Amino acid sequence: MNETLDQTTPEATTKLHIAVVGGGPGGYAAAFLAADLGMHATLIDPEPNPGGVCLYRGCIPSKALLHVAKLIEESEQAKNWGIEFAAPKIDLARLRIWKENVVKKLTGGLGQLSKQRHVEYIQGSASFDNSTTLRISKADSTEVILNFDRIIIATGSRPAIIPALKLESPRMMDSTGALNLEDIPGSLLVVGGGYIGLELGSVYAALGTRVTVVEMLPGLLPGADRDLVLPLHKRLEKMFEAILLNTTVASLKEDGAGIRATFEGAAVPEKDREKIFDRVLVSVGRKPNSEIPGLENTQVRVSSRGFIEVNKQLQTADPSIYAIGDVVGEPMLAHKASHEGRVAVEAIAGHKVAFEPNAIPAVVFTDPEVAWCGLTETQAEKEKREIKVAKFPWGASGRAVTLDRPEGMTKLLIDPQTERVLGVGIVGAGAGELIAEGVLAIEMAALASDVAMTIHPHPTLSETVMESAEVFFGTSTHVFRPKRG
Repeated sequence: MNETLDQTTPEATTKLHIAVVGGGPGGYAAAFLAADLGMHATLIDPEPNPGGVCLYRGCIPSKALLHVAKLIEESEQAKNWGIEFAAPKIDLARLRIWKENVVKKLTGGLGQLSKQRHVEYIQGSASFDNSTTLRISKADSTEVILNFDRIIIATGSRPAIIPALKLESPRMMDSTGALNLEDIPGSLLVVGGGYIGLELGSVYAALGTRVTVVEMLPGLLPGADRDLVLPLHKRLEKMFEAILLNTTVASLKEDGAGIRATFEGAAVPEKDREKIFDRVLVSVGRKPNSEIPGLENTQVRVSSRGFIEVNKQLQTADPSIYAIGDVVGEPMLAHKASHEGRVAVEAIAGHKVAFEPNAIPAVVFTDPEVAWCGLTETQAEKEKREIKVAKFPWGASGRAVTLDRPEGMTKLLIDPQTERVLGVGIVGAGAGELIAEGVLAIEMAALASDVAMTIHPHPTLSETVMESAEVFFGTSTHVFRPKRG
């Protein structure tokens, strides 16, 4: 960890010229705050407007398609309620246009915000001449060389590639290609059981594709607590053609009208070790974009894993350069990048700040959604930390039952000595919207009693957070589970 500190005084803030390289959620948040604080901010990105991978090829288009998938699934589920709809007719071209319009609306809005804030936006790619000089190749094929007082690197990440599975074929897709929705394949192999693979697999399954997911580890969503993953796994087993755990893809080869995949793993029957798929989505994580031209002309240090090293103010080993977002380390999440961007700018402005959150929420936007923040049971077990876990099953939630989604669960991880909330995990419909309450509880050092005494509206799914705390005390109205001890 680099320990250099910026010596900028607040009085000098308005004289600073800041460059932000990369226009994603971290980059544009940093540039906008810099402008709000009176600095001259320049934002550099290859796209015509800010937004980065998240808005153009990630979070936003995938959530738009997941919304469509959920609608299709709910129309099918409505049979349980005595309501039947005809099978959906999918106009893929219109669906693609709608998704692209969502992206255009949001990125165009960010372009307007840039102008309103007087942020200088340059469409192009930057390289370093030195610690304060950028050489920018603009989209119009011209080049400019600009000097800055401080530079913030926010270049993000890209899909990781497995060299052994690299195959030059139009049938091969990464997350970007999958979001293009070129067609609805009859069959799809998803390599990797992480959140991106499961989200995109869910979209294609809802559209009618037979989806097979292969994960080399014993469970989906590695790193997440198993009790949170279980309800999702059960639902995906019904949606997907197959989920192959403890399995690897040994090879991929073009085979006529498809790609022949060879599987290895004790759980795979001999007859299923080879199969042909119409398309293959490789989703095995992301790699930081730290190979920035000219970075060697600065004092910036890059770790063996490709992450740029920074201190708690997001300052690199080069005092003039800061770095934020995916390029500085995990978790690779848009909201983490945004907060890092704001911390970096405030540090440049001379404010006493540090990026040291007690909880960063993670959300998997499948159906059901899975969300968690703070300490996890998996982490506590690894660190041999003593915790108490209080769980509230959604089968006891009036709101969950009215939605016909009782498979969810909310849990709190609590320090047995202080009764402070250390972690929160939720699986169920809308878990991603509910987890923010858990983040706030952890950041505010709330006790289980604080959560239990906070009046929640009824009937709502948010009540499950309150009732989880009541379970801890053995006083949950809707669950009879006396406190042990």
